[in-house]
Amino acid sequence: MCDNFSKVKGYLNELKYSIIEENETEGLFVIDNEEEGVKNMIIVVDDPILIMQQLIFKVKNDDVNMYKALLQKNQDILHGAFVLNEAGDSVLFRDTLQVENLDLNELAGSLNSLSLLIGEYANEIIKFSA
Repeated sequence: MCDNFSKVKGYLNELKYSIIEENETEGLFVIDNEEEGVKNMIIVVDDPILIMQQLIFKVKNDDVNMYKALLQKNQDILHGAFVLNEAGDSVLFRDTLQVENLDLNELAGSLNSLSLLIGEYANEIIKFSA
């Protein structure tokens, strides 16, 4: 895992993401790039996969129409998807990549997907989180 952890760290630095926290033993990064809509994103390097996840909003109203809209929006997301956490009280952005053959462009594509999603769907996210 050490090589993959270092590879991912190098990519994150090259892409100009701030590494707020890292733990090589757990394969964990917490990253920020607020200009791109990334705040406290968790990245876990867990061979053979890399998992990235970021809180989008806390669920305040258990609304079927909101869940339906989020599921419909998933089909437009280039990489990753909206998911509910295990407790069902938070909507997250989550993507999973194969780490063995991961390259800079693939990681950038997943991170950019979140940025595009936040940019184009911000008004709806604000409504859902109110």
